[in-house]
Amino acid sequence: MRLALLGTRGIPACYGGFETFAEELSTRLAARGHHVTVYSRTRFTENTYRGVRLQFLPTIRHKYFDTLAHTFLSTMYLLWHRPEVALYCNGANAIFTGLPRCARVPVALNVDGIERKRKKWNRLAKAWYLASEWLSTFCPNVVVTDARAIQDYYLEQYRKQSVFIPYGAPVGRVAGTAALEKLGLQPGRYFLYVSRMEPENHPLEVRQAFETVETDFKLVLVGDAPYARDYIRRVRDTRDSRVVIPGAIYGEEYHELGSHCFAYIHATEVGGTHPALIEAMGRGALVLYRNTPENAEVAAGVGLAFEPEELAGKLRGVLAMSGHDRDDLRQRAMDRVRAHYSWDAVTDAYEELLAKLAVSRGKRR
Repeated sequence: MRLALLGTRGIPACYGGFETFAEELSTRLAARGHHVTVYSRTRFTENTYRGVRLQFLPTIRHKYFDTLAHTFLSTMYLLWHRPEVALYCNGANAIFTGLPRCARVPVALNVDGIERKRKKWNRLAKAWYLASEWLSTFCPNVVVTDARAIQDYYLEQYRKQSVFIPYGAPVGRVAGTAALEKLGLQPGRYFLYVSRMEPENHPLEVRQAFETVETDFKLVLVGDAPYARDYIRRVRDTRDSRVVIPGAIYGEEYHELGSHCFAYIHATEVGGTHPALIEAMGRGALVLYRNTPENAEVAAGVGLAFEPEELAGKLRGVLAMSGHDRDDLRQRAMDRVRAHYSWDAVTDAYEELLAKLAVSRGKRR
């Protein structure tokens, strides 16, 4: 099949969950013989990446226009270079999915979570996301949800059936420790937090809770955000030498940090299935997660849930927990990812869905 993937910042992944998804899915589909093009906002040194064609197009570097401007240009380009099927990411792009569909290019849209709940958006942006939820119910051919809780939301709110396909994650620890040495960390003696540094992901609250805990362990806050500089300054405003804030980390160094942490803290409250959470589970981390329906769907039974005011107590609790109990949770987390969040299984599901859409296109023609 000739496939196009739109709506992300592009690959190689160097931003967030959708970019990781785009890289993992597109490269696997390319390895299976499909011709895959990923539309990108950042120019890569080559025109291909691991068998995937990269199409760079410009954008407007602005908090409220970046995604929409680039997806609009990508859609215009796609109409002149028609693939057999297009996969859009981000519910905000729902309005653009109707154009290729009118041109007889079937479209699937991964809507992610309920984005209008994010605190970073102003009223107009939240209204756009709300309108996009409604548009996503009829503009694309198929809506994809990555969490059962989001699937239930669309069914209850809009009576819209969606296809559930979760994110994936690798399973197993990596042996390297170069990233730890660079940051002055010791294996098994630091808490890890990974997310975009935005208010609804609560890195500030995580740091403040940790600072009340008496321990010589460290806290590593990994992440960045292009339009949250004032908030990031608040997160960094600490005199506690145990807190390490290196910014965004990707690739092998990121895998090393997840493989050797004492515990992973997941504090996000908005979104569907969070890649960082299942990646930490896949690396065998002891997981503490903010108790939301989406997080509980992923980690229930293999992690420790906390309410916002409980985090400091939970940190003390895992420090006091027996090694046997901690190891049991770590192993169960890895087993759960292996059983439910395999990238190969995710790719199988998308390949089947996109093939059905391609067949339907052929029948219509």
